[in-house]
Amino acid sequence: MSDALVAIENLTVRFDDRLAVDRVNLSLHRGDIITIIGPNGAGKTTLIKAILGVQAATSGRIMRAKNLVIGYVPQNLSLESTLPLSVKRFMLLSGQPLAECESALARTGVSHLISTSVHHLSGGEQQRLLLARALARKPDLLVLDEPAQGVDINGQATLYDLIRQLRDELNCGIIMISHDLHLVMAATDKVICLNQHVCCSGHPADISHDPAFIETFGQPVAESLAVYHHHHNHSHDLRGNVVGDGHEGCQHDHH
Repeated sequence: MSDALVAIENLTVRFDDRLAVDRVNLSLHRGDIITIIGPNGAGKTTLIKAILGVQAATSGRIMRAKNLVIGYVPQNLSLESTLPLSVKRFMLLSGQPLAECESALARTGVSHLISTSVHHLSGGEQQRLLLARALARKPDLLVLDEPAQGVDINGQATLYDLIRQLRDELNCGIIMISHDLHLVMAATDKVICLNQHVCCSGHPADISHDPAFIETFGQPVAESLAVYHHHHNHSHDLRGNVVGDGHEGCQHDHH
């Protein structure tokens, strides 16, 4: 498997008569950010569980690098509402030393919440706490299941930016599931469109033009994900409108 953190060969997962994942091939290396997209019931979570080792394959195989450390961020924090639990105690339950827990909380911007009950956190704070718990393990691979779940639109962009920074700092690999297609296109290196099997995969700039992507998500979504190459130093919103000043000489090349 050369230097891959994870290499998947012809992975198939079947539940009774239902095919959840069909002959998927995938390899992920340090520095990669791969995002899995697809409709509900496409097998995304099943694939993630197989990578984590909590879902057995029906056939095919998954190879992991020796001594691979995985940090997992679930969709949300699901705890008994009557259980008294502070952020500090929640972090320590990971089994990591207090210093590592405090450092991880600081890196994700929630160290000021260390004495707060986990039940009083906002959606964005919960996601940053879950990310901190994963970071405390010093992972080689981060696995993120809908990391922006319950986070407002401004918080989503900031969170994806943080994820890219962490990839650079840790030199880790990242694989995530997301429905936030617009933000994902700016935050990832490679997109895999899954519908039991891999419909298509590639760089975000190319994927929205793939016939299989258009068939899965529809022409309007594909068109809304048109990627611009900018020959200037300003930015656009999702509708292509210029944000701020500096639009003179603006040129776009559609792909």
